[in-house]
Amino acid sequence: MTFLKSIAAGALMLIGLATQAFANPNEITIQLKDGPVVIQLMPDVAPKHVARIKDLAAKGEYDNVAFHRVMEGFMAQTGDVKFGNMEKNFQPGSAGMGGSDQPDLPAEFSNVPFQRGIVGMARSQDPNSANSQFFIMFAPGDFLNGQYTVVGKVVSGMEYVDKIKRGDNDNNGAVTDPDRMIKVTVGR
Repeated sequence: MTFLKSIAAGALMLIGLATQAFANPNEITIQLKDGPVVIQLMPDVAPKHVARIKDLAAKGEYDNVAFHRVMEGFMAQTGDVKFGNMEKNFQPGSAGMGGSDQPDLPAEFSNVPFQRGIVGMARSQDPNSANSQFFIMFAPGDFLNGQYTVVGKVVSGMEYVDKIKRGDNDNNGAVTDPDRMIKVTVGR
């Protein structure tokens, strides 16, 4: 019986280690209609912004939020938890104008370049106005370097990001009947 207990304890320990390996606290997973997207967050680059994203994800605030602005050859923007929830409060004319109920964050600019797959925080003209919205780059955007806060990078599922419904580039990327983040979780 002691032998069986040892085997069971060892198996539980291995399951625990495997769970820890997949539950990286500095990753978020966004479930899209076509599949999961894993983003490696960069707390060493933007600690306040990363903490905000993780907090909102853990609370389920990003679930069902629309990609309200998607521009071919540029980026897909989402994260308006105030006006962007497709099931609760989606407002086509206002999506992209809101944030969370938390105060705006001071800029955390870095030397990390905006390349394909980089995730940055959306903001207004005020550099210290990022709140909950973020964008994922389809292509390099060197003109954003040092102007917007980088929070992470897609490490898996970029092929699903590429399938997000595009908006009208002539209308600043506004999307009619947009795709959404079905569920966002911390870890994998």
